[in-house]
Amino acid sequence: MPGDRGGACLRGALGRDLQWNRSRRCFLATTTKPWSSTAPPAEFHPFVDASSTMKEFTWRAVILGAIFGALFGAVSVYVGLRAGLTVSASIPISVLSISILRAFGRSTILENNIVQTTGSAGESVAAGVIFTLPALIFMGFSLNTEYWRVFFLALIGGWLGVLFMIPLRRQLIVKEHGNLTYPEGTACADVLVAGERGGSFAGSVFWGLGIGGVYTWLMNSMQMWPGQPEYRPKWLPGSSFRAAITSEYLGVGYIIGPKTAGTLFAGGVFSWLVLMPAIRFFGQNLPGPVYPSTIPIAQMSPDQLWSSYVRPIGAGAVAAAGLITLLRTLPTIVSALTAGLKDVRAQRAGTAPQADRLERDLPMSFVLIGSLVIIAMMWALLTFKPIPGASTGMFSNLMAALLVMVFGFLFVTVSCRICGLIGTSSNPVSGMTIATLMATCAMFLVAGWTGGAFAALAITIGGVVAIAAANAGATSQDLKTGFLVGATPQRQQVALIVGVLVASFFIGLTLIGMNKGLEKYTPNVIPLNLAQLPDGVQVETQNYEHAGKTYVLVNALGSLTVPDGKYLYDPGTNQIEIQWIQGIGSDAAPAPQARLMATVINGILTQRLPWRLIFLGVFLVIAIELLGVRSLSFAVGSYLSIATTAAIFAGGAVRWLVELNKPKTSETESEVSTGALYSSGLIAAGGVVGLLAIIIKLMEIRGWVTPDKFNVGEKWIGSVATNDWLGVVMFVLLATSLFVFARKKLE
Repeated sequence: MPGDRGGACLRGALGRDLQWNRSRRCFLATTTKPWSSTAPPAEFHPFVDASSTMKEFTWRAVILGAIFGALFGAVSVYVGLRAGLTVSASIPISVLSISILRAFGRSTILENNIVQTTGSAGESVAAGVIFTLPALIFMGFSLNTEYWRVFFLALIGGWLGVLFMIPLRRQLIVKEHGNLTYPEGTACADVLVAGERGGSFAGSVFWGLGIGGVYTWLMNSMQMWPGQPEYRPKWLPGSSFRAAITSEYLGVGYIIGPKTAGTLFAGGVFSWLVLMPAIRFFGQNLPGPVYPSTIPIAQMSPDQLWSSYVRPIGAGAVAAAGLITLLRTLPTIVSALTAGLKDVRAQRAGTAPQADRLERDLPMSFVLIGSLVIIAMMWALLTFKPIPGASTGMFSNLMAALLVMVFGFLFVTVSCRICGLIGTSSNPVSGMTIATLMATCAMFLVAGWTGGAFAALAITIGGVVAIAAANAGATSQDLKTGFLVGATPQRQQVALIVGVLVASFFIGLTLIGMNKGLEKYTPNVIPLNLAQLPDGVQVETQNYEHAGKTYVLVNALGSLTVPDGKYLYDPGTNQIEIQWIQGIGSDAAPAPQARLMATVINGILTQRLPWRLIFLGVFLVIAIELLGVRSLSFAVGSYLSIATTAAIFAGGAVRWLVELNKPKTSETESEVSTGALYSSGLIAAGGVVGLLAIIIKLMEIRGWVTPDKFNVGEKWIGSVATNDWLGVVMFVLLATSLFVFARKKLE
């Protein structure tokens, strides 16, 4: 591009606004072809010229981005713990940023890009956190007093993802332009450019936020209708068809599309309507329980069949599918590492060309020093603030820090490449984490490190790697957006570091708040000899206070006699009396990936995995792959509850109906449709109002609010409030609103 003419125009400008207007006019005057995000490499040019000096890294952009990062980070924790997946937040943040900054005066496209770059860090860090760290709960450790641990692990992993992406940016974003599409990043660039040209489409997001918010409040807080209608056919014992009719699941299904949503639902149908009835049919006449269950099959409910038998099969399926996906990316890993090392050698030798604004990254010295600082932070955290009951030696902690760096760089490269091909929402972070955990636990097993402390150390390593991989994937999308619109990479990288820092504060609060706010105590009598505890059962606390009485708190994981969970043992009756169901791990927040991580770690280190069930899942995935179907979505669907996948499938079905009579468009175009924007509002609404309900619950526990103050459903409309059909009708109405908005054209 002829940058001299652009520079001359800018030098002649008077005043800040005049300078901004003239820089844009000069850019347009020197452009030979209209800007296009999908232009081939030979014809591509950024929307903003390299010589432009328009505002970019401003205080208002960073502050607004930090606010969005905190908000969407909290929402992602809520949705992810419930649904087991998250979606990219960059597009809704871009839309909201354009509208909000416009209300406060003139803004530039580069400012809006900084807002979405800073804000998107919240969603990606949250994804890595919720997939791993709640596993500590399932392994018998507490998270309720571990806020600062969650904060520092999120911070270390998030910063690691940003740092390792810096040397990879030129290879993956610039040199691979045209090969790696980065769908969310390209769509986000289209949104920013449309806003710069005067497009106004934030209304779709706000309508979704409003309608979804009212729907969620009426259903969850006021309980005007059931949140999970269910049908158990008597002609198919062991099966159950149910749907968690939330606004966020409907929105997620629309965004991921009918193909992925249908594959997820197919996995759920296989587990709940084929596999579970088959288990019930073949095992109904057996007199005793079949491992790993502690209850005879004839007496088991669908939920018990799912948790005892289907989950291990699903765990094997998810692990196998994740590893298959990983193996497919090995050529990418090798090429990216080779190109990255060549660039580093060129910079050290001084032979690298002088970079202009569009090619200016944070220096390699910053990356190297930052990596050493992260190793020191990781070692110090493990050494001076170990998980209670899981203290490890200084050498073990140093090895853990080094493993984090090795696996971190490997999977950051993988994550960025995968995101370039299929998008952030399809990034198999869980598969990469499982590979990390299996390799780490195998090393621990060889070294004889098999105690509970090393299980906690393994999930700490896996957690940081998962956070780094998740954030690196989102970082690559942000840098792709910046490349397309003409942003300064160095300023984006600083914004990402700030975004990770701010989001880490709020992610820990949300995680612990959900665990406390959604907990419940239920009667569950189980005989137990405290003097001779069975394998897999251990005492956590000798004096646990509940309802004015002192109990012994015990934890079960992988036991043959006591189902997994936490229990209150009464020394007076010499038996378990109450089950303590923590918020994370309950039906309201099942945290499927984190439970899978706990199962993998515990099974390898104790050598008590139900291997035959796991291998069933492995060979199921192999069969799916032989059919020519990518197995990861099916595997995740087989592991999740059908309540989740059915509601997500409903969103995908709405999108299929919307696109039925439309000409086929690219995935990028569909990301910026009114339906996708309205769905983003539905997701945000479910998360925000859901978090509000949790805050109210915590206030009830502390006595600040009268219990069930807002629960007026049965009081107002009687038994109709508990009728499943009313819930179905309301969900259909919500889906209809999505269909109506999705049919509208962007303004």
